[in-house]
Amino acid sequence: MANVNLISLILMSLLYIMAGISHFRNPKFFLKITPLWVPSQETVNLLVGMIEIILGVCVLIPLLRIYAAWGIICLLIAVFPANIFHFQKALKKKKQIWITLIRLPIQILLIWWAFSFT
Repeated sequence: MANVNLISLILMSLLYIMAGISHFRNPKFFLKITPLWVPSQETVNLLVGMIEIILGVCVLIPLLRIYAAWGIICLLIAVFPANIFHFQKALKKKKQIWITLIRLPIQILLIWWAFSFT
């Protein structure tokens, strides 16, 4: 069972590190799905990317793991409005509706996954 947890932990870490890097490599994608009411969208995008990278690394450090897991949970809750906004935009454009719809409950699974390390 320890191997399954280790693999899960490494996958989670890689997911958030890669997601964080993508905020820097492809900021246009994230800026398009950022709700209009978010101030300083470019700065927020870079900040979220940095936070994802930091949390992805910290979740691998046993002493920081529980804090990183809670940080991931908080981050997922904080970015959820962007996923709703992305879904609403997809509905208006009638494009990628299913992808953006499926992404909403996936957030709940990601929260549960992070919670499993608290």
